[in-house]
Amino acid sequence: MTFQQFVFYVLAGILLFAALRVITARNPVHCALFLVLAFVSCAGLWLLLEAEFLAIALVLVYVGAVMVLFVFVVMMLDINLSRMRTGMFSYLPLGLAVALLMVLEMGLVLWSHNVELADMLPPAAPAADYSNTRELGRLLYTEYVYPLEIAAVILLVAIIAAVALTLRRRKNTRYQDPTLQVSVRREDRVRLVSMPPVRRETEGANTAPGVSAAADPQARGAP
Repeated sequence: MTFQQFVFYVLAGILLFAALRVITARNPVHCALFLVLAFVSCAGLWLLLEAEFLAIALVLVYVGAVMVLFVFVVMMLDINLSRMRTGMFSYLPLGLAVALLMVLEMGLVLWSHNVELADMLPPAAPAADYSNTRELGRLLYTEYVYPLEIAAVILLVAIIAAVALTLRRRKNTRYQDPTLQVSVRREDRVRLVSMPPVRRETEGANTAPGVSAAADPQARGAP
């Protein structure tokens, strides 16, 4: 067994263990953290396949952004775990059936007569000026341009649907109109009033100099 095969089996074992713990862990935060471990292990497998750009994109996008968002959302939500477990075993037969179907499909692909793993030769060493990112972009925008455009349209529809579902009108919510905010003028918000100066008479103007109003017996109502 070569060192590359040893690394592959180690990463594959960690990936299977993390994927299993994602669906069996009781704490949602632990599930999200195990999913991070699964993504990192998958990125290591892509590095073994010489897909450096996909591995880095997986770590930066999913581990660095999406999963951090998931962890913060799960930690901020008040999730009732006992209520979530209610009726969980009723979906167990359906889940086992789907899992068995996926295992059968992967087995048919791996043990098919058209795919002989022993006869597959390792890929040739790339040239010195080979760029994984450039080759990926060339394939995406030449041979797979129509699937890429279809996926982009599906994602756009999903984004619009998510925004439409969250923008619900509520009676007691105040909304702002950006058009009115941008088109506002100074004359509409500020009104300058010209008033003549007014001199206010002081209360103790008639009292003797040096005697305050509080010290005057008449001011306090004394006889």
